Amino acid sequence: MHPNVNMNKIIIDHPTTERRMGVFTIEKRKYPRYNVELPLDYSRIEGKETYGGIVSNASEGGLLVYLPQRMEIGAVLKIEIFCIQGLELNMIKAIAKVAWANLATKESFNEYQYGLQFLYIEEKDFDRLLNLLKEIGK
Repeated sequence: MHPNVNMNKIIIDHPTTERRMGVFTIEKRKYPRYNVELPLDYSRIEGKETYGGIVSNASEGGLLVYLPQRMEIGAVLKIEIFCIQGLELNMIKAIAKVAWANLATKESFNEYQYGLQFLYIEEKDFDRLLNLLKEIGK
């Protein structure tokens, strides 16, 4: 485990993927996704430089994000999502990995689409995420 990860964390269960007939992939999502547009700061787990991105949709298990850098699948990132809840600006911190990449999406604009899968998230941050998703889902 990374030394900066608090032991008071939640480990997220992830969706399963099932193949049928060797042609289609049918994904059974464990959590519903919600469309959002939120700013995100991230850095590689071993890195010190912080970059900005955009969260396009969110669920209890992960995020769809647009980032300005090419990332390899499996890269582990420290992320901070910024959101307004009520009258407060909140931050949701987590450790996530790049689960999939669509590098062709907006490559001409130096913007790449990734699916991030939560690995670790502290309980207070997970509660903030659940509250945010509940607000969006209304």
